[in-house]
Amino acid sequence: MLRGLDISDMLIIDRLELAFQPGLNVLTGETGAGKSILLDSLGFVLGWRGRAELVRQGAAQGEVTAWFDLPDAHPAHAVLEEAGLPGGDELILRRVNTSDGRKTAWVNDRRCSGEVLRALSDTLIELHGQHDDRGLLNPRGHRAILDEFAGLASGLSKTRATWRQVGQARKALEAAQAAMAAIRNEEDFLRHAVGELDALDPQPGEEAELDARRRLMQGAERVREDVQKAHQLLGHDGAEGALGDAMRWLDGAADKVDGALDAPLAALGRALVELDEASDGVVRALDVLNFNPAELEDTEERLFAIRGLARKHDVAPDELATFADTLRQKLNALDAGDADLSRLTADLRSAEAAYDAAAAKLTAGRTRAAKALDKAVMAELAPLKMERAVFATQIADEQAGPEGRDVVAFTVATNPGAPAGQLNKIASGGELSRFLLALKVCLTREQAGLTMIFDEIDRGVGGATADAVGRRLAALAEGGQVLVVTHSPQVAALGAHHWRVEKQVSKGMTTSNVVPLQAPDRVDEIARMLAGDTITDEARGAARALLGG
Repeated sequence: MLRGLDISDMLIIDRLELAFQPGLNVLTGETGAGKSILLDSLGFVLGWRGRAELVRQGAAQGEVTAWFDLPDAHPAHAVLEEAGLPGGDELILRRVNTSDGRKTAWVNDRRCSGEVLRALSDTLIELHGQHDDRGLLNPRGHRAILDEFAGLASGLSKTRATWRQVGQARKALEAAQAAMAAIRNEEDFLRHAVGELDALDPQPGEEAELDARRRLMQGAERVREDVQKAHQLLGHDGAEGALGDAMRWLDGAADKVDGALDAPLAALGRALVELDEASDGVVRALDVLNFNPAELEDTEERLFAIRGLARKHDVAPDELATFADTLRQKLNALDAGDADLSRLTADLRSAEAAYDAAAAKLTAGRTRAAKALDKAVMAELAPLKMERAVFATQIADEQAGPEGRDVVAFTVATNPGAPAGQLNKIASGGELSRFLLALKVCLTREQAGLTMIFDEIDRGVGGATADAVGRRLAALAEGGQVLVVTHSPQVAALGAHHWRVEKQVSKGMTTSNVVPLQAPDRVDEIARMLAGDTITDEARGAARALLGG
């Protein structure tokens, strides 16, 4: 509940402090006195988008403070908690606008964003008027209004979720189909390339091994000749035979020189052992160097084949095996593609079925709610002297989307037999006011703790109809709070609390002021509303009659 509003240096308001009460609060005054400025200032502190220039001329900054009572169960507590702002049983909003356009806001003395202010305002204030900007006159917002009235948040959430699942399933299927199409376009190449690579079966490191083997075999003939010559020199006809002869000669002479040849004979023995080992190593080397010329040809053929495939596919020779695996995976995907496509198609159909069920349930809920809303609005129209009018919520099919397959429009027919049409195209100003009042009453009756503001909702009506509008507003204010800006004396007379907005000029400066009215002043104000500038005794009598009910 809005308890107070403090305004400084905003438009033509110098300084103004208002204390509002529960029940029906009415604000009256001549046209241009500044009633709309009060709403602009309240909208400013609540973060609403409005006038760009609000600071009073000559002032450095304008400031608005509003404070509210917050019962324990008030939905504003959830907004405060989510934003990390302090709570309590009182909520104080303050917002400053400097002359250069900078805006700063505080909630319970803690800095906050305009977005947080707007989130709080949705739980605190509901503004109604002929130029309603909250969706009633815009058919594109009617579906959301009906859904809120019906309490379809859970159904909407499920429908949006299934719609996302349909989109994801369709995207996955389309991606798989595109991938399959791309693979099929290169299927012949893939099968030929994989067959060629599988036939050759190149291994990592094999190209280097083949190249080293080829180089060895190419130089082996010349090397083998040199090794063979060395082998001959080391053999029986060479060093081995000479050493053997030397040992036999020395051994025959050893007995005759009294041991002088023992050491040379031992050394020659050792030399023969080493020579034998060297000769065996040379023989092994000759075995290595001994190759079939066809082996060189085979080695070169495989080496050139590996290098040729590497050039063909523009990869390194050692990467051919990995490349073959990649191509093989594409072929496997192609071979398994039909099964994948079948699975993805089934997933899409399942998601579509889930969406269809959720959307159908949403349509059923909207249909039930539309009937209930129509009945409730019609019940509200009767006391507003529009018992012959017809309000109908129309639901038609539209293209499927995240919020179902329904388009919703509120329509009215002001007289029996007259064609129905959109609110703002069929109803006159006075009729539109009453339709909006009836509809808003139905849509907000469950919103506890909400302050409702009606901005000249009674424009274009008078007499008994204005009285009916006032009585409906007074009934609506029971147990809650309603603020009404009005030019209707019948509505003003039904207010529990009355303020007059007046303009005054002092020292060439025009300012707006708000004066709380007690019983005698209310008589004069309502008489003014009845008679104009000249207040007569008859007007005062009529005012007393209205106030007396």
